[in-house]
Amino acid sequence: MTERSPAPGGLTLVEALVNTLDMESGADALDTAEGRERFGVTAEEADRARTLRESLRATLLAHAGHPPHRDVTPLGALLAEAPLLVTVDAADGSAALAPADGRSLHARVAAAVADALVADTWTRLKACAAADCHWAYYDRSPAGRGRWCSMQVCGARAKMRRYRAKEV
Repeated sequence: MTERSPAPGGLTLVEALVNTLDMESGADALDTAEGRERFGVTAEEADRARTLRESLRATLLAHAGHPPHRDVTPLGALLAEAPLLVTVDAADGSAALAPADGRSLHARVAAAVADALVADTWTRLKACAAADCHWAYYDRSPAGRGRWCSMQVCGARAKMRRYRAKEV
């Protein structure tokens, strides 16, 4: 739904996972083999991936100052199960958290969140305020107060609803 550029670093994985569900149409990319393959998820793992996706969406809504869209398993509880390793680059000594199992979606998401925390970009990944959207987007606004994935679509709809409410 958004014309914004993708989130930086590992947050592209988180953004892409949250955006596998089009809330307006109900289309879920995790329903298709191609959509699951993009995340290395089997059909048997799809429900677990959906649980992670909706927990991420609730967290991204919180980043934007909005309540959760529904009851979800807390993200911390889901990521606590993700095995991570500390890696140290021999050339420059830099350290990072990496998935112990590169195939685990939960571990890859946990590593992405950890990297984003270090880079101070985690809270800039948000979910659109529009209830029929909740698309993930990276807020590049100077003040970090973006509310919609697209000002031209979701923002314009919200402003039009407010305008019409004043007319009544």
